[in-house]
Amino acid sequence: MTPEVFLRHLFDKAVEVADPMRSLARFLPKRPQGRVIVIGAGKASARMAEAVEAAWGPCEGLVITRYGYGRPCRGIEIVEAAHPVPDENGLNATARMLDLVKSAGEGDFVLALISGGASALLVAPAEGVRLAEKQAVNAALLASGAPIDKMNTVRKHLSRVKGGQLAAAAYPAQMLSLLISDVPGDDPAFIGSGPTVGDASTPDDALAILKQWKVEVPASVRAALAAPPRVLTPQDPRLSRVENVIYAAPKQSLAAAAALAESAGYDVRLLGDALEGEARDVGRAQAELALKIRASRHPGDRPVLLLSGGELTVTRRGDGVGGPNAEFCLALALALKGEDCIHAIACDTDGVDGAAEVAGAVIGPQTLGLASAAGVDPQAALAANDAHSFFAAIGSQVVTGPTLTNVNDFRAISIGR
Repeated sequence: MTPEVFLRHLFDKAVEVADPMRSLARFLPKRPQGRVIVIGAGKASARMAEAVEAAWGPCEGLVITRYGYGRPCRGIEIVEAAHPVPDENGLNATARMLDLVKSAGEGDFVLALISGGASALLVAPAEGVRLAEKQAVNAALLASGAPIDKMNTVRKHLSRVKGGQLAAAAYPAQMLSLLISDVPGDDPAFIGSGPTVGDASTPDDALAILKQWKVEVPASVRAALAAPPRVLTPQDPRLSRVENVIYAAPKQSLAAAAALAESAGYDVRLLGDALEGEARDVGRAQAELALKIRASRHPGDRPVLLLSGGELTVTRRGDGVGGPNAEFCLALALALKGEDCIHAIACDTDGVDGAAEVAGAVIGPQTLGLASAAGVDPQAALAANDAHSFFAAIGSQVVTGPTLTNVNDFRAISIGR
C-alpha cells in the first residue's frame, strides 16, 4: 500500500466511525409513549433521521439537509437546501419546522438532530432582514477568515431560530437534542449556531465581530442588532426541558485513525482535535515540524504520523476555487519543497471543502514535480486561493461525494515511509 493510499484509508476510517448509522442508536432512549416529533438540520441530519427510524420505526418530523445529502425515510420528511449560503428552500422549510414544533404540547417529545451545516440550512432571518441580505452577510463572513465561533455568534443574533430559539418554540414539550460536533472545542452552543442551546453573547458582541473582521452589512442588519436580544440565555426557563448530547466528535474519529496507524507500525503524534487558524499558516507550521522530525530520524525508527483535526479558515484574497483543506495541502507542499518520504492528506469529513464538491487533497514528494509537468504554478494558485484548481490539474484531489456525516477537518502527515 502506497503512503497516499494508506492516508486515504485513515481518512475513510475517520468518516466511517462518525456515520450515524453506526453510532447514533445507542444514544436513543426507548421510544417515548405519545406524540414524537423529529426535527433536524445539518449535513448529517438526514442520515441521523434514517438511523432514528431504523431504531424507532416511522416518525413524524422534518429535517433539512444539504443538496445531495438526502436519505430515504419512511415518516420523516427530508428537505434539501443550500449550503454554505442559504436559499429559499431552507427559508420555507425552517418556517414549516417552527410551525411543527410550536404544535407540540407538554406531554409530547421532540427529538432534534443537529450537525454542522445547520447554521446555513436553518434560515429564519431576524425581523426586518431579507433573505438576500442574510445571504450577503453569510458570504462575507465566509470570505473574511473569521473563526467558526465568531461567524456563528453573528448568525445567532440575526436569526429567529438559532441560539436556543428553536427549543423555545417547542416549549413546554420535552426535547432531546443529539449533536454531531464540527466545531473546535465541541461547544454545543456553536454546533449549527446552537438552535437548542442558550448563549451568553449579545448583539453588541456580534457588531464587534463584524467590525473586527471588516464585514460590511446593510442598515437593516445593524437595526436588527440594535433591537432587544432574541438569543436565549442559558438560564432561560424555556430551555429547562432540553437535554443536549454530543454523541459524535472529531476526537473519536482521530482516535480510530490513530489506532489503525499504530497497528500498521506508526508512531502516532496527535497535534490536537481543535486546531484553528489560517490554513496556509498552519500548513507551513506543520511542514516545519515534519521536516524537523524527518531530519532527526535514524535507520530503523518507526515512521511517524502527525494527526490533527479542528477547523481552519481562509481569508479570501483571490478569486480562485479553494477551501481550507486544499489550501493547507498547497502551503504544506510548498514548504516541504519535495522532501523525500513525507506525504499528507487533508480533507473535510463531510466531503465538502469550502464550497467545492471536493473533500480535500493529498500531497507527496512528487507534488511540485507534477505541477511543473502540468504547467501550473503553485505559488500563483496559493495567492489566488485556487488550491482546488491546482490539485485538479495534477490529479491529487480527494473526491468522496456526500459522506453523510461531519466531524470537521482531518489532517494526517506521514513521515518516513
